Parts: sequence; structure tokens; C-alpha cells
Amino acid sequence: MQTDSSFTFVLFGGTGDLSMRKILPALFEAHRAGGMLADSGKIVAVARHAADRGEYLQWVNEHVKPHVSKKGLDETAWASFLERIEFVNIDLGKAEDFVHLRDAVKDLPGIRVFYLATGPSLFVPICHALASVGLNENARIVLEKPLGYDLKSSNAINDAVGEIFAEEQIYRIDHYLGKEPVQNLLALRFGNALFEPLWRREWVESIQITIAEELGVEARGDFYDNTGALRDMVQNHLLQLLSIVAMEPPHSMDSDSVRDEKLRVLRALKPIDPRDIGKVAVRGQYHSGVIRGTSVPAYATESGVRPDSTTETFVALKVEIENWRWAGVPFFLRTGKRLADRVAEIVVNFRAVPHSALGASALRAGANRLVIRLQPNETIRLYCLAKQPGEGMNLASVHLDLAFDQFFREGQMEAYQRLLLDVINGRLALFVRRDEQEAAWRWVEPILNEWKASNKPPKPYAAGTWGPAASSAMLAQHGTCWLEEEN
Repeated sequence: MQTDSSFTFVLFGGTGDLSMRKILPALFEAHRAGGMLADSGKIVAVARHAADRGEYLQWVNEHVKPHVSKKGLDETAWASFLERIEFVNIDLGKAEDFVHLRDAVKDLPGIRVFYLATGPSLFVPICHALASVGLNENARIVLEKPLGYDLKSSNAINDAVGEIFAEEQIYRIDHYLGKEPVQNLLALRFGNALFEPLWRREWVESIQITIAEELGVEARGDFYDNTGALRDMVQNHLLQLLSIVAMEPPHSMDSDSVRDEKLRVLRALKPIDPRDIGKVAVRGQYHSGVIRGTSVPAYATESGVRPDSTTETFVALKVEIENWRWAGVPFFLRTGKRLADRVAEIVVNFRAVPHSALGASALRAGANRLVIRLQPNETIRLYCLAKQPGEGMNLASVHLDLAFDQFFREGQMEAYQRLLLDVINGRLALFVRRDEQEAAWRWVEPILNEWKASNKPPKPYAAGTWGPAASSAMLAQHGTCWLEEEN
């Protein structure tokens, strides 16, 4: 991915956790690869927690190096990467300070990218301050989630940002859309005659999408207790993955063609009747437990969390799409903290053959499935039945693997690296358009409102398990189970 696109990348929240763990390591990997970033490109970090450039670079050395890839830190490449970095110390709450930022970037080349790795409460003040010093021209702005607390607050932020930046300048980032297997899902479906004819209600029995975390809320207790799993993960990550899985073939891979098809999926989501929420939505909260031999505390005792909190740390949903391709096919979405494993995957369960001359094993659910693993190891695995060696026609499950790190010699590109390069090069396809975001909030809000109105506490589950038993029971009502339960 060669580029001659010169740029000035302005990183707000330049000393924050996201900048240290994801953004700067991704930019370094692009720099180290050679040819991905224009030689003239500059990175301008903005923060209050460093006095000058020297102190900031010392901070970067200490906090970014541990997060670069394990293939070895090239000190020469690292030193030349640091030469790209400038630093501006300003108070984001003071619009008058942005004059210093304007002076720092006015002679730097290329398109300006403003990455807001800050809390959402600062999005609008930063945008207004940028406009006040004329920095909203020839610019792109990247907004991190969460973008609002509900539809109303999301619209308020989008309205305010939209007064200053045109829609084609706004990049609402969802890092799951930058993951290699998600890109390969598009290639798998739309580049191979084998799969597209099967990708519909006649041949698909059910689809599961899971994003599970072993970690708890860590240092984000204050934020998470006012957010919960439905807002933090379902409204964005899970619904975006759902739309990629279920979308119709786009006219082309240009940004609006792809996002138009995703939007059609989100608008076709069957509204959940409040009277049915108990049947199709499970919310849980972790209690104390053991994960990989280590005792972990209950959510309610985590730092920053209210002791009587009813915030959910787990959500499982049964979702339906009301269109001809997917009518009647259940999509099961699941996410949670302090679960048994860290895994993100999409499981497509194909229907059993209508009649088998080979015995009952050929008719069992899940005999044919496609598993797309997003993390921790990125693979695509196709399960099918084959005859066991020996006498008789005894069938066993076998699988075909596409392990990217084994098949492709060049290293995989991390999600943030791909997405940051897309911003610099003006590619919008992997970013969320405003109407997509609004459609997701419209579908999620009735669930939030019903949970709030019912005032029922989340179902408890022990840390280190796969969530409340009600999650498994919900799938059992449809004659299926979560992938890990089959064994």
C-alpha cells in the first residue's frame, strides 16, 4: 500500500491510554513498513501532561514501546519515527489555546487529520475551537466511540460536528471493521461462487456473533458504570459486524456502496417488542470468580462502580432481519466482560442435508459451519463431515483452515493501522456513516428503555464462565447452543 499522500496527523489526547496502546503503535508499524506513510508526514501530539517535546518523547519511549509488535523493535526505525513527532501543550477546554496549535501546523504539509482520542464531552468544544482558528478546512476528523449515550445525545454531537465538518470529512471509527478476517469475510462472500449462493435463509440455520473478554472494567469503572455492555459493544461493534455478515452484494467496494448496504440491514432489523424482551434479551453482571487460576472481584466492588449498580456487563440477544434473504434466520449476539476466554468470532451454522443415506450424524445441527475468528488468532475455518477410516460409513467432523499467518508470508496489518492509513488516504468505506449510527441507536433504544422501566437487576454470573444460564436457555429454545457448549 504505497502512498505519496502528505499529511499532518494531530492527535488529541496524546498522552492517553488509547494513544499509547493503539494509535502511536499503529502509526509506527506503518512507518516501519516503509512506503505506507509519506516521508513528509508529521504527527503532532496535543496534551497537557507534558511540558515540551523532549518530555513528551520520553513519555512515548516509556509507554508506547511495550505495545509495538513482538517481531523486534528496530531502533533505527524507532528513532526516525520519533523525528516525525511534534508536540503542542494546550488546554483543550480553552479555545484561545488553539492559536498555538494553528501556529504549530500552519507550515506543515498535506491533509490535516484530527484524531479525537478524548472523552466524547470534548468532541464539540474541540471542533468549535478548531473552526475558530480556521483549522476545519482541508481536514479530516476522527471520532472515537462512544458517540453519545442515546439517540438524542448522539444526534446532538453529530449536529454540532456537522456544522463544522462535512459528512465526507468525518470518520467515525470502529476498529472491528478494520480487522483482517472482517475484510476477508467480504472477499469470501463476494469473490467466491461457492459461498454466495448458500448465504441465505434456505441454507443458513442460524448465525452467532460473539465478542467475549476476560478483562473486567479495569480503570474504566466510572465510565463503564454509566454505559454498560449494550451501549459499549452492541450498539456499535456487534451491529456493525452483523451488518457486514448480512449485507447484500454492493455495487462496488467504494465507501457509499458498502455503507448503503450495511444501512439496509440495520433498517431491516426487526424491532423488539418490549413484551418479548425477556425472551430475546439477556443481561447479566459478573460476580467474583476465578479466571485462569486467579481470583477476580465482583463488578459491584470494582473501582468507580456503585455498590448497588444494576449496569449490565453481559448481553445476549436474538435478532431477526426482516428481508427476503434472512427472514426466519435467528442471529444470536453476545458480549460480556470477565468471561471464560477472550474471543471474537462469527459462526455461520448451515442447515443439515434434507435427507441422509449416511446415518443420523449427517443430519445433526452444526455438522456444516463456517467459523470466522477475529481474535485472538485470526482464522477462517470451514467444518464439514468426512468418513472415518475403517469399516462402515462412520462420519466425523473435519475442518479446512485458512490461517493467515501461515498462508501469507507478509505480516498482517493491525486494525488501527489499516484504519489510520484509510483516514490519511481518504477512504471512508470502513468508517460508520451518520445514518448507520442513527439506525443502530433507534433499534437499541427500546431495549435500554425497557430495562430501565422494568428496574429488574441483571442476572448474576460467576467471573470465568460464559455468562448467565439464561443465555444458553435462549438458544436452547431454538434447538441450538453456543459454539463452545457443543463439546
